[in-house]
Amino acid sequence: MNAPLDHRDPLVFDTRELGRRPGAMKRLSRSVPAPADMGVEFLGVPEGTAVELDLRLESVMEGVLVTGTAHAPLRGECVRCLEPLEQEAEADFQEMFSYPDADDRSRGSAETGDDAEEEDTLFLEGDLFDLEPVLRDAVVLSLPLQPVCQDDCPGLCPDCGARLADEPDHGHDDAVDIRWAALQGLAETIRDGEKDDQNGAAPGADEKQEK
Repeated sequence: MNAPLDHRDPLVFDTRELGRRPGAMKRLSRSVPAPADMGVEFLGVPEGTAVELDLRLESVMEGVLVTGTAHAPLRGECVRCLEPLEQEAEADFQEMFSYPDADDRSRGSAETGDDAEEEDTLFLEGDLFDLEPVLRDAVVLSLPLQPVCQDDCPGLCPDCGARLADEPDHGHDDAVDIRWAALQGLAETIRDGEKDDQNGAAPGADEKQEK
C-alpha cells in the first residue's frame, strides 16, 4: 500500500481552496526540485535542479483537472560526437485526478469499464494529489531519443575518433576501403608465402605438375 501523501512534498498539491464546486479554478506557479531518473539514456533533467511549473487546477464533476507546462534544464551528450550538451525541456500535460468517493453515476460507469483503464486512473487523497508521475511522463515523452548538439553534427571519424566538426578537412590518405580490406590481407598472406618458399616455386605449382 502506498504511503500517505505529505503536503510538505513540493510535488504534492492541495485542492482544498477549490472545494467541489464545478467550474472553480486556481492558477499557480511553483519551482520544484527535479526527482531522480527523469530522462532517457543520453539526456535528462539532473536530479535536484529547478523545474518551473505553471499550473491550472479546475474543479469538475469527477474530480480536479490539472493542466500545466513544465520547464526544466537538460544535461546529456550528443549521440554522434559524444560532446556534452545542454538544452531546455518544455513539456505540456493534462491529467484528471478523480475524487475517491465518486458519485453513483461515475461508479456505475467504472464497473462496466475496462479494468486496465481503471488501474490507470489517478485519485485525489483527501484534498491532495501527487504530480510527480504525471510530470515525469510528460518530460520523458518530450525528450528526443537521439539527442544531437546540432542537427548537422558530422560525428566522429570512424578511423581515429576525431571530432569532425572541429576538423572539417579531416581525412586519412592511407585509409583502405573496408570492402578491399579482406583482399589486401589475402594478398599479404600470399606474398609472405612466396618469400618462405625456398624453391621459389609459385603456390600450387606442384599440383599443376601432377595434373
